[in-house]
Amino acid sequence: MNKLSKLNQRRLNNFKSNKRGYYSFWIFAFLFIMSIFADFIANEKPLVVRYDSNFYYPIFSFYSETTFGGDFETEADYKDPYVKNLIEDKGWMVMPLIPYSYNTIIRDLAAPAPSPPSNKNWLGTDDQARDVLSRLIYGFRISVLFGFTLTFFSMIIGVSAGSIQGYFGGKTDLFFQRFMEVWSAIPTLYVLIILASVIQPNFWWLLIILLLFSWMGYVGVVRAEFLRARNFDYIRAAKALGVSNTRIMIRHMLPNATIATVTFLPFSLSASVTALSGLDFLGFGLPPGSASLGEMVNQGRNNLQAPWLGITSFLTLGLMLGLLVFVGEAIRDSLDPRKTFN
Repeated sequence: MNKLSKLNQRRLNNFKSNKRGYYSFWIFAFLFIMSIFADFIANEKPLVVRYDSNFYYPIFSFYSETTFGGDFETEADYKDPYVKNLIEDKGWMVMPLIPYSYNTIIRDLAAPAPSPPSNKNWLGTDDQARDVLSRLIYGFRISVLFGFTLTFFSMIIGVSAGSIQGYFGGKTDLFFQRFMEVWSAIPTLYVLIILASVIQPNFWWLLIILLLFSWMGYVGVVRAEFLRARNFDYIRAAKALGVSNTRIMIRHMLPNATIATVTFLPFSLSASVTALSGLDFLGFGLPPGSASLGEMVNQGRNNLQAPWLGITSFLTLGLMLGLLVFVGEAIRDSLDPRKTFN
């Protein structure tokens, strides 16, 4: 196993020395990993069914009601007492910890929806009789995955554009700068409103539309680093030796811009999550019925008589964004050569 270099070891020690950011990283990683397995934690389908000496896995496969001795070819409703009795007569089934998916309509509530927290619904239900905790887990997953995806592709496009501007300069830099000034003046929200009147926005449509504008945040940082580095002696020597521009940019200049870019990533991820939540809150985000933190905030606003809706969504968003900010501070400290923690 290769050991870390002294420089990377110092950076790792600096990251660990920032206790707030270090523990925030592990808390966020735990929550994200847990949300990745949301289908095994919150689902209306059993994890495993033992029926007539055979094992069935409804989460992964489709099983009709006739598989368990029922009358219909449609998918078995495992919360239906009739289906439950059929399975329990010849076997058993193991339900997830939360026996509701994000879109499960609960029909046996003790109080009208939105119902308060109870033993069956730990964080209550929303105004459409759906379990809040299950929607919270699924909403956390889709928000973080959206943020990661948008941040990744924005970084690739922004770093590429900034490196080209900074390395070549001159008319190339001037053209890109004027283009970015015009492009950044386009109101993103208006574009989304216009498109929402024509098509139904979904995960990928929102990703593409936000990607059209979010990449510009990386350009300035990378461009400045390339403008500074292109006058270094070793870059001039590489050009004199006939090294290709692509190799110089990727091999010799890009590492100089990596530190500034990596430091910017957690804050960019926070902005991406906030953007999706804001669009969902306004009604221009994910399709209706999708698990979304922004939609939960909107439900909290529309149902002030059910404070658990607003409190839950607010605390979740606040916790997520706070953890990302703390992680960003720790990364910034770890990459700062002027800081050394004991």
